[in-house]
Amino acid sequence: MSIRPDRWIREMCRTHAMIEPFEEKQVREGVISFGVSSYGYDIRIADEFKIFTNVNSTIVDPKNMDAASMVDFKGSVAIIPPNSFALGRTIEYFRIPRNVLTICLGKSTYARCGIITNVTPFEPEWEGHVTLEISNTTPLPAKIYANEGIAQVLFFESDQACETSYKDKAGKYQAQRGITLARI
Repeated sequence: MSIRPDRWIREMCRTHAMIEPFEEKQVREGVISFGVSSYGYDIRIADEFKIFTNVNSTIVDPKNMDAASMVDFKGSVAIIPPNSFALGRTIEYFRIPRNVLTICLGKSTYARCGIITNVTPFEPEWEGHVTLEISNTTPLPAKIYANEGIAQVLFFESDQACETSYKDKAGKYQAQRGITLARI
């Protein structure tokens, strides 16, 4: 398995619509960067969020996530409360090839401010908008800028296709659109 460079990413997007919309160059001027980088792709967060609130004194349960614990927000800047989190989704829609696995890492610009984006793999033949969890680990409110970079995706290509892909398993997050809460 090897990590794939920028020219491979561009080719896969041209010939297989792997990322849509696709930004062929890294955009940096006045924004948190997004687009193709040397060995990955910096994804953007859309302007829709689900921000966690504990007004109902609920228990967070990954087997039964209470949608009432989330406040829907749409706007260019989301504020995450101290020591809390929000869910967002990528602008980009992904179609991962059968012989590719990705790993998603939070951008250092946010991490240096105590804002952490969960590491998320995209399995072979998964497709959809990526739902991201963004944690504010600080004791202060934190800003998230919509339509700008939030994380980087690294692409690992195998010389063999996997035996069973995410699509073959009919994965529960296959072809998700919008922000998707935890499912079992």
